[in-house]
Amino acid sequence: MSEIILHHYWPSPVSEKVRVVLGIKGLSWRSVEIPRLPPKPDLMPLTGGYRLTPVMQIGADIFCDSLSIIRELQRRHPEPTLYPGGAQGMPWAVAQWTDTKLFQNVIQVVFADSRETMPEGFWVDRGGLYFGAGYDGDAIEAARVQNLVDIRAQFGFVDARVGEGRDFLLGAEPGLPDALAYYLVWFFRGRYSGGPDFLRQFPSLLAWEGRMQALGHGSHEDMSAEDALEIARAAEPAAETAADPDDPTGLQPGDAVEVVAGAGGAAVAGEVVSLSRDHITIRREDPRVGAVCVHFPRIGYAVRRV
Repeated sequence: MSEIILHHYWPSPVSEKVRVVLGIKGLSWRSVEIPRLPPKPDLMPLTGGYRLTPVMQIGADIFCDSLSIIRELQRRHPEPTLYPGGAQGMPWAVAQWTDTKLFQNVIQVVFADSRETMPEGFWVDRGGLYFGAGYDGDAIEAARVQNLVDIRAQFGFVDARVGEGRDFLLGAEPGLPDALAYYLVWFFRGRYSGGPDFLRQFPSLLAWEGRMQALGHGSHEDMSAEDALEIARAAEPAAETAADPDDPTGLQPGDAVEVVAGAGGAAVAGEVVSLSRDHITIRREDPRVGAVCVHFPRIGYAVRRV
């Protein structure tokens, strides 16, 4: 079973990053819309408690975090490459900028701007997720101008890069760095009331934004959550056992572990199947789907023996 199933919701910024990658590669996929807020009763049987968005399912293999999802898409569908010009490695370093510093600047501006209109439950849930327990909403509002100063400088990086005769950040073809930068421009424009006016100062970025929009999201069809669970139930995980002799933690296939996202959420318990410097895969059982393998990145995730 090799059908790509994306568990997401359409306004999700990180989901947009993955959807753009699907567009770059021209892939077909199935769309399962999930709730924006917990509980997510039809997602938890697949992930074992991981609640962040999006999640990709291929049969009984479940990929958590956009880093894990995108790596797997590139592995299964190497062309067109996300690394045009031989840029392997560099885009993942770019992700450590866009998904940390730039993401925090943008999300804080959006939260400050929508504090009075955002549903209270969403503010409380996402605030704790993005800013940590006991976050200070007043401090986020007070930092709005400085965040805009920081965003202006960083969007300027993109504007300068695509203003040098390049259609995309790596040249004539779109790649992963484009998806990594674009999803935050998309989110900033759509969710910050001042976004469209702010972006007018970046003419090259605006032209690039139009080219990114034109890539689309591949082709998709809707799927029910129950159908996705049935696919997992009928499949066997495809992950193969693999050890990493250089792993600093000394973990081995067969070890019982819990994986915890640095961004928060429940620990996911299971047995190690494979691991490398970039990923860890654990096998777990659930009454609704049977055996599944859940795949995580190593960076940004804590793994502890149990």
